[in-house]
Amino acid sequence: MQAICVLGSTGSIGTSTLDVVLRHPDKYRVVALTGHKNLPLLIEQALLCQPDYLVTSDSDSYTTLTSLANDTGIKAKILCGADALVDVASLPEVDTVMAAIVGAAGLPASLAAAEAGKKVLLANKEALVMSGHLFMQAVRDSGATLLPIDSEHNAIFQCLPSDFKYGDLSASGISKILLTGSGGPFRTLPLAQLAAVTPAQACAHPNWSMGQKISVDSATMMNKGLEFIEACWLFGLQADDIQVVLHPQSVIHSMVQYVDGSVIAQMGNPDMRTPIAYGLSWPERMMSGVAPLDFSQLCDFSFSLPDAQRYPNLMLAIDAFQQGQAATTALNAANEEAVSAFLSTRIGFCDIAKINEAVVARINTNRTPQTLADILAIDTEARSMAGAIINGMS
Repeated sequence: MQAICVLGSTGSIGTSTLDVVLRHPDKYRVVALTGHKNLPLLIEQALLCQPDYLVTSDSDSYTTLTSLANDTGIKAKILCGADALVDVASLPEVDTVMAAIVGAAGLPASLAAAEAGKKVLLANKEALVMSGHLFMQAVRDSGATLLPIDSEHNAIFQCLPSDFKYGDLSASGISKILLTGSGGPFRTLPLAQLAAVTPAQACAHPNWSMGQKISVDSATMMNKGLEFIEACWLFGLQADDIQVVLHPQSVIHSMVQYVDGSVIAQMGNPDMRTPIAYGLSWPERMMSGVAPLDFSQLCDFSFSLPDAQRYPNLMLAIDAFQQGQAATTALNAANEEAVSAFLSTRIGFCDIAKINEAVVARINTNRTPQTLADILAIDTEARSMAGAIINGMS
């Protein structure tokens, strides 16, 4: 049996992970579950999975979580705070870590899992956006197994040849990676109307059920920009090796184009349980609970290239990757602050890109962070810059 730690079990990826795990009680044992402030759901999950450890990253919730656990007869050890996330991610008895905490908050624990040589199921794209070199070096040094869980990266992984050589597409007969994206809810909205869209509209993704932050990122296509950066680190690619393609049906999750003219695509219903199940069971496959595609019911597929005017955040992310690690770390931090401000209606939708662009332009990107402390320092600096700009707009 694989012993699993789920970082971010109360989020959309975490709940989908437990749905898959509970379908295979003979294969998996949950050692640790971690959440933030959704304590009722965390307790509900603990009752189903009976973990050894139950963690809230919110230190103020420790007393409440302890009380709820006692009231429901849960015997798990209760921990709290960011350090506790790192501790459970690197427990000796844990084999597999689902890294599903959204944003920069998930980086330390995800990195700890890699340093501890775990099988890391990476759903936290910010880990590579912020610290690609450091993270990948940790994987190599520890012998960890890194498997992508984002549907697009998981699709690319499935379409690569078994002899794929990291960082060398031509050696594997590959000409290009095609990274697909839906285009979000505003793909056809007149550009003049973008400034007036509301958080509720931005969070109404047409195909996927996701949290608020990632839904806004999908609407701006910053999510695809972050995935672009993540793909470069995961597979050792340069910016010219990847082409972003809009595919509003979200059935083809990504493609690999080969030098002989053929293209291999990974398809499936838009349900995160498919890549999660593949990551958990790799190199084998198992039932995920997702219905197979019914080709008799599929509508026509459509593809197009993203418009730079509509999706400036995507272009900012590609440019930031080419500038280097400090730029991508700063961009991610600025975007988290800007999206938070948009969700609280302090700024408009189009202001997100303006803030992101301004922060990356102002910060010193002529430096290469060597440690986690270096990365977090850039993150803090960029957040401070973003906060000042937001305050000026509010």
